[in-house]
Amino acid sequence: MNSKNIPADIKRKSIEEAQKEVSEIIEILEKEENLENSIEKYHRLIFLNNYIEQKFKKENTIIKL
Repeated sequence: MNSKNIPADIKRKSIEEAQKEVSEIIEILEKEENLENSIEKYHRLIFLNNYIEQKFKKENTIIKL
């Protein structure tokens, strides 16, 4: 996923903040009975996961330099 697609509010988060939100969304999704109510949260979860992955890759590249 292109970083341009990631919402600005997610891009401002630290990795720790993004991971915390991921955990919160997972807890909500586990309790949700109506799948239609979960779609938006699921999409946000995907954005957060992609953001975290990109941050780890970036930090890993910096460490190797």
